[in-house]
Amino acid sequence: MSVTLLAGHPPAQHTAAFHGRIGRDARSGHYAVPRRYRLHLSTACPDGLRVAVTHSLLGLDDICPAVYLPAVPDCPDGGHTALRPLYDASAHRYPGPALGPVLSDDWSGRIVSTHAPDIARDLARHFRGDRPQLYPCDAESEIDAVAQMCAAGIESAAQHVGSAGGGEEEERAAAAEELTETLDALERWLAGREYMIRDHLTAADVELWVTLVQLDTVHRHHLDAAAVQHIAGHPTLWAYARRLASHPAFGTHLDLDGIARRHHARCQGLEAAGAAVQILDWAAHADGAPANRPQINQL
Repeated sequence: MSVTLLAGHPPAQHTAAFHGRIGRDARSGHYAVPRRYRLHLSTACPDGLRVAVTHSLLGLDDICPAVYLPAVPDCPDGGHTALRPLYDASAHRYPGPALGPVLSDDWSGRIVSTHAPDIARDLARHFRGDRPQLYPCDAESEIDAVAQMCAAGIESAAQHVGSAGGGEEEERAAAAEELTETLDALERWLAGREYMIRDHLTAADVELWVTLVQLDTVHRHHLDAAAVQHIAGHPTLWAYARRLASHPAFGTHLDLDGIARRHHARCQGLEAAGAAVQILDWAAHADGAPANRPQINQL
């Protein structure tokens, strides 16, 4: 697997209502000041989990506090009641659901960004200090390529394969082939490697690990047993996922019950035979106590 191969996948699509960025100095408006910003996220959501892992790897609990939202949104439109004041303060009569993750500005009481990739990058670039370099300056294209591969070659492909009656059989077969080819390429690439693109943890590892969590805890339920057995037949890839899960910044954010409740609340698809075939024992690494994290019902 190479960046050239990965670049063949279409770009990942992220829908976000607010796209503000944290800049380097006061002229940017939102500039890096410790304890000015706050995260609002649910680790049952893939984007929230990515941001939470990044936040922990950078050790930003005191610099940029995080508030953890319920796994299942409590508004009829799929949003969070706790986020509505921020949305309304940031856009008059905002019409859409109040979704996480959110990076808010405590100085103004408004939202900076709801775009998870930008949030993670800005935290890593402007608050990193001597912490891990998750976005090496010469690795941006590789990290983007891994994110695109995860979105198209695994997430989208698995959704299409597992959709009951969704699309033509030929399309589903093509999606199954793409999923297989992507996992096979990852298996070969990770042979003899500890991390995806460097000799240390980067954002590429966060992207891939969260995608593998989703594949086993969500998409697996809609695949047949043969498909799941084939997915499980990538020992190097799943050993990599297990190794990262044992890292405190990863495993302590695994809210397995929350992921299951969020999935069942949102998904209308049929459960397939693959549901009984668990690939990894994620519970061995999960925190098991999401209730101990700071949560609020209002801002």
